[in-house]
Amino acid sequence: MGASHSVNGKEAPYYYVPAFSAHPVRTSFAILIMLIGAVTWINRVPYGNWIFLVGLLSLFIMLFFWFRDAIRESESGLNSKRIDDSYRWGMGWFIFSEVMFFAAFFGSLWYAREITTPWLSNLDHQLMLWPGFSGQWPNFGPAGIVPHFETIGPFWLPTINTILLLTSGLTLTFSHHALRASKRGSSIFWLLLTVVLGFTFLYFQAVEYGHAYSDLNLRFDSGIYGSLFYMLTGFHGFHVLLGATILTIILLRLVSGHFTAEHHFGFEGAAWYWHFVDVVWLGLYLFVYWF
Repeated sequence: MGASHSVNGKEAPYYYVPAFSAHPVRTSFAILIMLIGAVTWINRVPYGNWIFLVGLLSLFIMLFFWFRDAIRESESGLNSKRIDDSYRWGMGWFIFSEVMFFAAFFGSLWYAREITTPWLSNLDHQLMLWPGFSGQWPNFGPAGIVPHFETIGPFWLPTINTILLLTSGLTLTFSHHALRASKRGSSIFWLLLTVVLGFTFLYFQAVEYGHAYSDLNLRFDSGIYGSLFYMLTGFHGFHVLLGATILTIILLRLVSGHFTAEHHFGFEGAAWYWHFVDVVWLGLYLFVYWF
């Protein structure tokens, strides 16, 4: 996040190698605590929700100190052109890993809908194992043990969220172009609007989850449909949370004058990530809510 050359013109001549850091280990432990809390919370273990919140808070604290050190390295002139290139390659490979991550879940959705469900409803299975199973999507399982639930259509919250995210991608692009044109005030305005749209998306997703859980009885244990619905939309929501948090930090740096028209990869890297999140949501909107 700190790969922006100092606005004071200071720059390392070759390649800065940072000292040993405990940030990766501490951040890993924070994520571990958060995941343990999530698993225990889902399985209704006492205090699981508090463990999750402790892990989430610890993660943000670790990221704060990690970002702070990276920003200090950048602003003190330790980052050279080679560091800038390494940040670009690192961010590119990170986003590629995220593409593969979501591809696995989209692949699971496709396999469950197009392979497993028709296979369980073919003639052999109708006669021998699952009589009466129609094989429609979504379904309550061939054994009929999944409690009845209702699905969420595209109207209206998912469509509103789609508009919010697409608009945020547009405002972020406006902010980037303004920064490249050395219009810092305009860039700050459009980036602030992007952050507001991102957190508004999270609010509406929380409202949607409350409606699904309380009114539609759509839960994590609602068969393969419920599991994939919450895994896909939940992980995407987590990425939106991280992206909006990163953009907030970039906004504070922009206000502080850390970026110039020529050197602002911290901004660009966050923008790459946000546009990736937008594209993933379009896939979710089409294949989870529409089809």
